[in-house]
Amino acid sequence: MIGAGMGAMAAAARLAVAGHRVAVFERGAMYGGALRRFERDGFAFDTGPGLLHLPAVYRDLFVKTGREPLESCVELSQVDPAARHVFADGTEVSLPNASRAGVLAALDGALGAGAGERWSAFLGRAREAWDATRRPLLEEPLWQDWRVLGRDPYPAVRRRGLFGRGKAPTTATLAEVAARELADPRLVALLESHALAYGFDPRGAPASAAVLPYMEQTFGSWYVRGGMRALADALYERCAARGVEFTFGAEVTRITEKDGRAAGVELADGRVADAETVVAGVEPARLAAMLRTGLPWSAEDVRPAARPGDRAPGRFTVALALRGARPGDAAHRTVVHTPDRAAELAGVFGDGPGRRVPCARPTVTVLRPDDATGRPDDGHEAVTLTATVAGPVPAGGPDVPGVPGRSAEAEALADRMTEIAEAAVPGLRERVLWREVLPPADGESVPGPALAGADGRFLRPANRTRIPGLYAVGGWSHPGGGLAHAGMSGAIVAGLIVNGDDWHGSA
Repeated sequence: MIGAGMGAMAAAARLAVAGHRVAVFERGAMYGGALRRFERDGFAFDTGPGLLHLPAVYRDLFVKTGREPLESCVELSQVDPAARHVFADGTEVSLPNASRAGVLAALDGALGAGAGERWSAFLGRAREAWDATRRPLLEEPLWQDWRVLGRDPYPAVRRRGLFGRGKAPTTATLAEVAARELADPRLVALLESHALAYGFDPRGAPASAAVLPYMEQTFGSWYVRGGMRALADALYERCAARGVEFTFGAEVTRITEKDGRAAGVELADGRVADAETVVAGVEPARLAAMLRTGLPWSAEDVRPAARPGDRAPGRFTVALALRGARPGDAAHRTVVHTPDRAAELAGVFGDGPGRRVPCARPTVTVLRPDDATGRPDDGHEAVTLTATVAGPVPAGGPDVPGVPGRSAEAEALADRMTEIAEAAVPGLRERVLWREVLPPADGESVPGPALAGADGRFLRPANRTRIPGLYAVGGWSHPGGGLAHAGMSGAIVAGLIVNGDDWHGSA
């Protein structure tokens, strides 16, 4: 196993229970991939995903790999409200967790009569897309006839009026669906913020991206006490208890082959580990560099997106240590929306040739978990701010005096994000004891989940490769990024190895 991310560990635990001897080589010093946690002076902050939206994936994993269920290993709780949204015009709405009727009422009350019904009708169509793609895009290996998934399952809505009577338009992009079906710019912002959080440009993402808010509002938002990093700790401990062997600081430089199939790995220090099967949980560029023939997928397969790493979206994080207690009625998550959606999208994804100009006031997500493990005492609070930006961001510019490697541009963005976050935490700047600015590293980007439509451009490469004995796992392969999808990636890979490449998924 190459890499110790969540998808790789999910596969490792399942394979170990099935009787395989599993060895994991991780070039870094820690497991968990994107589930990271920054700690300082008694404060702790999640710097990766802050919430889990499909807990059934990890409940199934823990049940299948041992007698202890997930809730015996971590303290998992629903977040309610699931999110508070502050829109550009100052309107605010708190959306209850996993309650479609509650969301409808909240939107009607905050945005005006009819807003909730429009959003509810949209989610009804999103459900149709979810039902059509849940198995092939989450629970089964990628179909060999993957081009079938290039058709968008989001149902077309017939236009009204004299010239649109009887015409059912073909849905194209998420942005077009938002404009046509939601109308209210605040509902449009609500929808598009879900796409942006996964690194998708709503102007180009297929309408099937509607499954992202559907998944969150249907299955709920969940938090793990001790931070989401505790989920990675629990999975690592489950792997270790099942005999999985981990070696950290061990960089794999080559995948060895024998008689046309993968036969093991070679490490940077020259050691060679033989294996019957190799599972790679790394980015496609790294995987290609480990192979004599480059990428292990053919021209007929889904191939990695040809998007330069310095243009891929990333997560810019600001960790704030605050003096003063967290109010009991504070929302766990608040999304403060940008006043200029066009400028934000152009800054993250580009709007024609040339350098992207970061948006002056991006959408900022504010996380305020009610978790005593993240603060030194009840007289303090840990708050995390995140924004989706073009990565690596920011780049260039002079360093901050006395802080080598910290660009003034990064500090300026952190200043703006802190100011914006005051819409969620009044008086925020006066409470700051210290802050840590954590821009995305070079090559670090946000892999989104696989989506149907757009002729297959939003699919991820198959877990089985053209090299016998070599499999791909994790966010850069099917079914894509996100905690739930990483867990399912591990389940699919384990299923293929245990049951053979003709396995089509669990019943």
